[in-house]
Amino acid sequence: MAPPPSANLPLSERLLALAKTLQFAWFSGHLVLLLCIFRYSISVAALNLTTGWARFTYRTAFISAALTYGIVVYKTWRARQKVGAKYPGGIVGILSDENVQYLVMALVWLLSPQYSLAMLPYGIYSIFHVATYTRSNLIPTIQPNKTPAGASPSTKSQSANPIAETIGNFVKQYYDTSMSVVAGLEILIWARLLFSALLFQRRSWILIAIYTAFLRTRFAQSSHVQDSFRMLESRVDSLVGAQGTPPAARSLWEGVKNATRQFHDVTDLNKYTNGSAVPKKTS
Repeated sequence: MAPPPSANLPLSERLLALAKTLQFAWFSGHLVLLLCIFRYSISVAALNLTTGWARFTYRTAFISAALTYGIVVYKTWRARQKVGAKYPGGIVGILSDENVQYLVMALVWLLSPQYSLAMLPYGIYSIFHVATYTRSNLIPTIQPNKTPAGASPSTKSQSANPIAETIGNFVKQYYDTSMSVVAGLEILIWARLLFSALLFQRRSWILIAIYTAFLRTRFAQSSHVQDSFRMLESRVDSLVGAQGTPPAARSLWEGVKNATRQFHDVTDLNKYTNGSAVPKKTS
């Protein structure tokens, strides 16, 4: 992240300088997304998903998500343009960028019927983005840490903002667990779309095709998604392996696993990028 404005400026000028940055627009998008999810959750609790407020907050949430990921994609593209670099692997390389993936899915959800679960992964990411930006940019802008000249680094750390330290500890403590939750939610969303497709709900087959491609790419890149699938497989193996389970159920599960492995092999992106592996992420 870019450093906060100079501590020597007045507070109003520091805030104005911060608000003029593209990064602040990115932060604002994540903050609006969280506010929309909070307001939408009230409609969910009241079972009023067809009201004007519910529709407005749902669509606004994904507009905000598209804005935030669009900003990251734009900044990445601009940085590559400055050095004359191109995405390796052409279109496949572009689609392997997880920010592009979440941007595309935000636009897909924006134009699709409402699926409440789809908001949650974006919301969890936004919590950490807002927290990190607040710690690294917002707090130092409002309350700069002016270390006396000649002071040692230990003096600076002792005078660190306690709120910033609390936020930093929160991010360190809960980030990995939250990414595992996101991975589980993304698998659950696929199951929800499959249920809709089996009922032939509006646009469900188009959605599940797009989302399957998204989830397949996430599996190739994210260790958390891989771990979630392994955990799911292990739990179902345990269930169907129990005594009293009908042989037909075991055969069905083995057929599902074999079909899934075949799908994984056929859609391996490494085959279409001259053997260059798609970079793995921990998110």
